[in-house]
Amino acid sequence: MRNPLGRTGITVPPLCLGTMTFGTQTSERDAHAQIDMSIDHGVDFLDTAEMYPVNPIGAKTQGDSERVIGTWIAKTGRRNDVLIATKHSGNGMGHIRNGADITADSIPQAIDGSLDRLQTDVIDLYQLHWPNRGSYMFRQNWTYDPEGDAATIRQDMADILGALQAEVARGRIRAFGLSNESAWGTAQWLRLAEDGVGPRVASIQNEYSLLCRLYDTDLAELSMYEDVGLFCFSPLAAGLLTGKYQSGAVPEGSRMELVANLGGRKTDRAFTAVAAYLDIAERHGIDPVHLALAFAMGRPFMASAIFGTTHVDQLPRALAAMEVTLSREVLDEIDTAHRAHPMPY
Repeated sequence: MRNPLGRTGITVPPLCLGTMTFGTQTSERDAHAQIDMSIDHGVDFLDTAEMYPVNPIGAKTQGDSERVIGTWIAKTGRRNDVLIATKHSGNGMGHIRNGADITADSIPQAIDGSLDRLQTDVIDLYQLHWPNRGSYMFRQNWTYDPEGDAATIRQDMADILGALQAEVARGRIRAFGLSNESAWGTAQWLRLAEDGVGPRVASIQNEYSLLCRLYDTDLAELSMYEDVGLFCFSPLAAGLLTGKYQSGAVPEGSRMELVANLGGRKTDRAFTAVAAYLDIAERHGIDPVHLALAFAMGRPFMASAIFGTTHVDQLPRALAAMEVTLSREVLDEIDTAHRAHPMPY
């Protein structure tokens, strides 16, 4: 089964292979094997970004995830067998364009770099990694305080859309997506597109999992009525929902070994919540990975759920989630657990 990518006519599989460890934790050889295996299982969608890889993020490795995908394309000649999504970094990333905002001028420059590294002439989904005005994602929701002039923000969006439209006209991008966006922000992008300013938003890449369900209200409504599907990241909550970090465990080579607080996700309440979901999985004989991924894939607003595996031998477990459908009983128990453990980080 495939899902529509907005109103673009492009369809995507329910899972997407995330590549943010390609070039650091994941070697080129392993990454190429992951791409091959994913395609063989119907997951022909890759997500990357110009700032990747992570763990760590740095100037020396910046762009290497795209480069690894590019060498796979060059080696196999299978560009037409995959859909590629990448992202333009936002402000604050000092080693990329000196941390400047996304602008009409930076867009063609950033696309030049991504196309060169990917060894392709077109990007299927081009996303803005985070808004110029800031975002409440990545635990910033606890202290979020919107500021700025709405008219100025909309003009900035209009300028960016104009540049994106030029890239669509050149044939260098097929679709436009957002990331780490809000309902208000997405509505403004849609409004401008309806006024003929530029391409219509096809998707929003925001965090979503059993532990992080900020999307379930206003953004869910927007997604459903405006055909802007969620392209979610961290459906396994940075590995927490696998259960591998319970009871203080920190497996060698794991993300927590490199990022101790998992980007603000490591809290006492998170482990308690994970225990509740692990209990549901155990009682119903479901792999915890499958519980988490099947839940994400089953949401009515979901376009595709991004997962990542550091090593190819972990990949079959994740791919098998596409064969899992959660029963009404399991979904009801998830709802009960969510009410008891809402937003634990």
